[in-house]
Amino acid sequence: MSAGDGGRPPPWAGAVHGLALRVLGPAARYLRLVMLGGTGRSYEYEARGGVLTIAATDGVSASVGLHQYLREQCGLSVGWDTVLPLPLTSLRESPPRQGSARVEEGYYLNFCTFSYTMPYWNWPDWEREIDWMALHGVTMPLAITGHEAVLRAAYSVLGLDDQTIRGFLGGPGYLPFQFMGCLDGFAGPLPSSWIESHLELAARILDRERAFGMTPVLPAFTGHVPREIAASARTGRRDWQGFETVVLDPADPLYERVCAEITRAQIALLGTDHRYAADPFIEMTPVDADPAFPGAVAAATLNGLRAADPDAVWVMQAWPFSYQRDFWTRERVTAFLSSIPDDRMLVADLWAEHDPQWRRLGQFAGKPWLWCALLNFGGRTDPVADLRGVPAAIEAALAAPNPPTGLGLAMEATHNNPVFFELVTDQIWNEITDVDAWLDAFVTRRYGGPGAWTAPLRAAWQGLLDSIYDACGLRIFPEQFNGVITSSPSYARIPEAVPQVRAEVDRALWYEPAVLADAWERMIDVAERHGDLVAGPLGHDLAEVGIAFMARTADRLFLDVVEQAVGMLMPPGASVPPPGADVLPAVTRFLRVFGDLDRMLAARPEYTFQHWESKALSWATTPADRDVLLDNARRIITAWGPTASPLLDDYAGRHWAGLVGGYYRDRWELWTRGLDDALAEPGGDHETGLQERLRDRAETFLREGPAPAPPRWGDLTTESRRLFTAYAGRSGPLMRPSDHDRRGAR
Repeated sequence: MSAGDGGRPPPWAGAVHGLALRVLGPAARYLRLVMLGGTGRSYEYEARGGVLTIAATDGVSASVGLHQYLREQCGLSVGWDTVLPLPLTSLRESPPRQGSARVEEGYYLNFCTFSYTMPYWNWPDWEREIDWMALHGVTMPLAITGHEAVLRAAYSVLGLDDQTIRGFLGGPGYLPFQFMGCLDGFAGPLPSSWIESHLELAARILDRERAFGMTPVLPAFTGHVPREIAASARTGRRDWQGFETVVLDPADPLYERVCAEITRAQIALLGTDHRYAADPFIEMTPVDADPAFPGAVAAATLNGLRAADPDAVWVMQAWPFSYQRDFWTRERVTAFLSSIPDDRMLVADLWAEHDPQWRRLGQFAGKPWLWCALLNFGGRTDPVADLRGVPAAIEAALAAPNPPTGLGLAMEATHNNPVFFELVTDQIWNEITDVDAWLDAFVTRRYGGPGAWTAPLRAAWQGLLDSIYDACGLRIFPEQFNGVITSSPSYARIPEAVPQVRAEVDRALWYEPAVLADAWERMIDVAERHGDLVAGPLGHDLAEVGIAFMARTADRLFLDVVEQAVGMLMPPGASVPPPGADVLPAVTRFLRVFGDLDRMLAARPEYTFQHWESKALSWATTPADRDVLLDNARRIITAWGPTASPLLDDYAGRHWAGLVGGYYRDRWELWTRGLDDALAEPGGDHETGLQERLRDRAETFLREGPAPAPPRWGDLTTESRRLFTAYAGRSGPLMRPSDHDRRGAR
């Protein structure tokens, strides 16, 4: 190996040895780490005489080298659900191998992720996640934990008392939206104990990330301030999803002062790596229509950052350019970006797998930028992606005149659809030309190396690749990809809505359901023969595939209810199926799905609402803390905001036990009870009455939570087989012949 030595361990050796111990167990004592000279990020590994030697330029590259050794030589990989430590007692011999990163950076996380996945994580959760980052080549993670302590320190200097600051910050589950400037003072106040405990947690997170050689990106000022600060300043008012906030005018000297104070407080409490994330226009157009106004915001932001840190680089998400493209024309974006020195900004193209802004905006006017995949909005649990489209999208970006400096993941929630996110991170280091071949290797490694299960699981995943993971061209967005289970019921446009309901059901089922059913059954067969695999990734995959099939089954049975109910009112010759004698059997079949799916989900703890709520409560130190944490955990998954406002209702809907068989089923039962009357008297007050009952149900859930969990019905394998037998046979509701061509709906 061409390693520099000098006999001294690399500065990152402690972090990588700690990771190796958690991943390899006792076999970690056979690992030797040395420094590798040269520029860029690279590693070399060789295993000889029972010792694995990894030479690397940095700690992340060494971790990638370890993961590559495990993948290439041991047939193993480490995912979110892998049971650790791996079952290794020795390290296999290997000739020298080497690798180099294709891009400078691997970016990770989205502000929203900290609300939808990790608001209630503790240190063991974060330690495991940072290990995952290092193994997968993440060098630039967003790090916003503990920023509430920074804001408290800064606003204290600016004259506000603790009670006012905590009221401004709001509930802990909503802090990322507060940091982005979307809202303030909501679902709080923030417990004092939370601020202290999460400052300590943030310090541990940053220490570990920096120990690997990562460059964390910390939050920065967006112009959003407490009303008490803004009382004597020039301000504007913004609205985001019904939440009003106050922002400083960039021409007011207070803008730069507040920005600098927040940055100084952050450096004092948490240090700095000179990268600062700020999104002053995240989903709100500028308060001033003057074309020069965004440039003025940019100047004030940079001036404030540089007053505290002369080496500051602003990291900004390109999401506004996609979300509000009518305002952010190419000319306006170019003018805005051109007002910022190239070495002072890094742009994250957030949804590049579907809506790449780099193409529309000429690679961001020469600014360094990141190609990011989003996929998951709100933490939804539907397994779906366009796997075959990812490599081509990345290669096109890398071939651009101004290619991205990094590849990354900007999902709003993690620990779902792992195959998609693994495929993206793999391309930080490796070019992938054949997704089918890559998938075969992914499957073998995911389940612990070659075995009797390899062939059937590879066949199962090929079926998934040809069904749920073949979403070519599909806009995977909550308003357009949202199954009936987590949707809020309505009588609107019934009976005229039958064609629309059909179209929505078809849009979510662009593949042949028999292909998905076959993949599901193959996984169940393996689980029945190799039960030890279910505790790890196979259990996660069984739950996800079960969700995929049952969600579409619920859609189909809902359509049956609508068609039969409407058909009973329609004259002969109408374009609906002949009416049955009674719609009750269709309603019963539809509602039964909720309870049946709930039983399966309850067998996997991370698919239960109880798990989410208990994590939230683990941070409570007083009864008042408990009340705030319970409200936040329950609210963001259901009503999201005030129950009187439906703007974000169910945005973060989840297929979780306790929600599916309780909250969601109850809502649809309320809908079915009034369906006959709503159809008999279209345009009456039935919709208003339904919405009032749904608000009452939401309020009850916020107060009381889900019903107590029933005794466990059975293990995941048993419940998966039960569901499959009941719903995926030839006569199953999803499997029967359709009266139209599903493939044409794509």
